[in-house]
Amino acid sequence: MMKTIEGYLRLPYHIVLIRDEDENGQAGYVAEVQELPGCLSQGSTPDEAYDSVRDAMYGWIKVALEDGKPIPGPVADLEFSGRILVRCPKTLHASLSRAADCEGVSLNQFVVSALASAVDWRSAVTSASSASSPAARRP
Repeated sequence: MMKTIEGYLRLPYHIVLIRDEDENGQAGYVAEVQELPGCLSQGSTPDEAYDSVRDAMYGWIKVALEDGKPIPGPVADLEFSGRILVRCPKTLHASLSRAADCEGVSLNQFVVSALASAVDWRSAVTSASSASSPAARRP
């Protein structure tokens, strides 16, 4: 069991970086530590948000240690096979199949494309794969 703030800060916590705009249209970034509830911060740039959330992690862990509260460890990265089984109503299955036929693609390809667009996967993968992006960093 970890006993020091510095020890916890060396662990590979997952930091999510999200671009955000305020009501005046000013862009900024929010960084959140997935495993530490409420541990988030913001910055004008991705780097500033990342650095700021590291400071927030220090404070979060310090208070938890002082209060004797448990500190969650990082969640292990899971392995994914790329295969899922989805149960859906027969009518939805039929609609998806017709839409795939209209597009001239397989049902699998159509569903993968629809799911990817529903979670904005392609843009997230592109931005996270940038080597200089803090979104791709793990402390």
